[in-house]
Amino acid sequence: MERYEPLKIEQKWQQIWEKTSPFKAKEAPGTPKVMLAEMFPYPSGAGLHVGHVRNFTIVDVLARFHAQQGLNVLRPFGYDTFGLPAENYAIKTGTAPQKVTKINIDNFRKQAKRLGFAIDWSREINTSDPEYYRWTQWCFLQLYKKGLAYQKESYQWWCPVDQTVLANEQVENGKCWRCGHEVEKKKMKQWFFKITEYADELLDEIDHLEWPDKIKTMQKNWIGRSVGAEIDFAVESGAPHITVFTTRPDTIYGATFLVVAPEYGQLESLLTDDTREKVLAYKAAALKKSEIERQENKEKTGVFTGSYAINPATKAKIPIWVADYVLAGYGTGAIMAVPAMDDRDHEFAEKFDLPIVETELCDRDKFGTLKTTYRMRDWLISRQRYWGCPIPIAYDSEGNPHPIPEDQLPVLIPEVDDYQPDNTGRSALAKATDWLKVNIYNEAIGQVEEMTRETDTLDGYACSSWYLWRYASPHDNTAAWSQEAIKYWEPVDYYCGADHAVAHLLYIRFWCKFFADEGYLPFREPIKRLLYNGYINAPDGKKMSKSKGNVIDPLDVINDGYGADTLRTYEMFIGPYDQDAAWDTRSVGGVYRFLNRCWTLCFATPVSDTDHTVTTRHRTIKKVTEDIHRYNFNTAVAALMEYVNELYKVGAITEDLIVLAKLLKPFAPHLASEMLEKLSSDDEWPKWEDQYLTSDTAEIIIQVNGKLRSKITIDASNLADEEKVVAIALADDKIKKYTEPGIKKTIFVPKAKILNIVV
Repeated sequence: MERYEPLKIEQKWQQIWEKTSPFKAKEAPGTPKVMLAEMFPYPSGAGLHVGHVRNFTIVDVLARFHAQQGLNVLRPFGYDTFGLPAENYAIKTGTAPQKVTKINIDNFRKQAKRLGFAIDWSREINTSDPEYYRWTQWCFLQLYKKGLAYQKESYQWWCPVDQTVLANEQVENGKCWRCGHEVEKKKMKQWFFKITEYADELLDEIDHLEWPDKIKTMQKNWIGRSVGAEIDFAVESGAPHITVFTTRPDTIYGATFLVVAPEYGQLESLLTDDTREKVLAYKAAALKKSEIERQENKEKTGVFTGSYAINPATKAKIPIWVADYVLAGYGTGAIMAVPAMDDRDHEFAEKFDLPIVETELCDRDKFGTLKTTYRMRDWLISRQRYWGCPIPIAYDSEGNPHPIPEDQLPVLIPEVDDYQPDNTGRSALAKATDWLKVNIYNEAIGQVEEMTRETDTLDGYACSSWYLWRYASPHDNTAAWSQEAIKYWEPVDYYCGADHAVAHLLYIRFWCKFFADEGYLPFREPIKRLLYNGYINAPDGKKMSKSKGNVIDPLDVINDGYGADTLRTYEMFIGPYDQDAAWDTRSVGGVYRFLNRCWTLCFATPVSDTDHTVTTRHRTIKKVTEDIHRYNFNTAVAALMEYVNELYKVGAITEDLIVLAKLLKPFAPHLASEMLEKLSSDDEWPKWEDQYLTSDTAEIIIQVNGKLRSKITIDASNLADEEKVVAIALADDKIKKYTEPGIKKTIFVPKAKILNIVV
């Protein structure tokens, strides 16, 4: 081979891996294991993007690294295939979602293989495969049996023109995304999972998780546990009393008005002839806003109901208002407003000229009952969609729900000609008249009865709340997961993603705790370590999107001659894995040149007769090993680049080249495999020896805004003197040009020998 030809090398090794299945995992009791997975991708028609590549490569680097260290590695793959895009495409074109999904999956699989991922393809799963969603339905039934799957009425977005329920993402500025007509909220009977049953455990266990702090904080805020009191306020007109929840019952003497949510159940009883029209118009407008809009809206709005309550502490008559900043699902849907103590209440009082009273605090226990509430609501899982997992429920002639017997699962998705929801808001499943009817034994009447199937499908999050366990035994026809396989492989050691920081992670933890209680899982937390990676943005720093025309297609990078190894290594080198980074084509070229130099050292440069690099070799092994363990992938690549520079300067012996190839393999597996084949070496991860690491000097990595910009060598005795280290670094010519905008601060980590300059 005369020159480095990445596409030729990659094609060779991908064909070898396809034939030999080296990544196929098997249970090996007694052998240490590692299980890794990325968050389920949705296989869109656009295929993989560079964000996927970063996410998947992090998992792949760790998988290959641990495999080279002798651990038994499981690195599976799957697809989260139910959802709106396929259904909307079906409504628009008449093309079955099943057909579109298969095409998209085939494309994703080909692209993933082009990237050389060490995936056990024998464990590939797809949530819209009946053999998968059969067990999603089984999971639903277990929750139903325990009363954790239930029905209640709930407000949903509704388009009066299209006569259909809309998801949040289909409502744009209060209008239907399809026809542009104003939407409204409509009460409908919906299915829920009672996640609040596990709220305390979900919250209390967060601090014990090996997860990023920002994700743990988001989870805590989402659960939002508040301990306070419920206080009853009598209504002067004789209407039912209003119970408020407050975390500060000791401020009751300062309560000068009450505020109820627009959806408050007893709102009608509070209205007078003079206020009714205005209040109901305000309610209708409020119901067109999302809860997020209502909470984030800086300008407070509200309407006086016309009624007054009696403050039980002061006996004063105080007005009752309705305002959309109060949410029906939090607490009781009513609050006592203490404008002297609360910013929101103060702003509201000033706007509507309501009293603001400074007063002393009272005994917290004087009024009402201690109560704990949560910001988190029960999980709404009904979707009026065709393309989703059918809910395994049928209704008798009286409208009572009955579970579909487990031996009748899966409830298959029927074929239909028209994917548009019907004019009652039910999904297109309602048009499958033969499918709707099912015979089920009705215990209440003691005989089999023809019932009508549920036409709602499950929220896609239900399908992704248990897939990690299915990976342990994806072809098991007797159970959702094998107990034996679960005990060996799980919980998951590394879980990587860049989305779903709250909902998905809460839902999967909820299901884990429930199935542990039922004896199906031997652990209560599904994920040991969570890696939450940053986004890859466009070169101008803006988010990539098809509409802006700034999306980078990974296959374009590969096919332009750079190859998959360059793309993988570049995305690990681009910056700290947990920070956003802007795409830089010039840097891609720099990584390609680095890999080309690796190839040249191995295939086109004479081997040295003298070992000049023993200290550098062992330092590099230690550095790369520790960096990967700390997820510092960018500095691990930087260390390999420095190692190659040194080998070019002083010459490389065969052992240098073997070490280089082994350390390179997690990042650039095709080139590394080619090098190891040439060197007749295995890929076992190398070990350093401390005796070669002693030195009177220390090498300091210099980063500017987290990106490697230079390295300096200092006297080891200066490691304890941060000012001296910073001064030496700032005198470096390479660093000067990057610090011209001005230095905000410096962060020096002596143990890691890293100085980060923030400009």
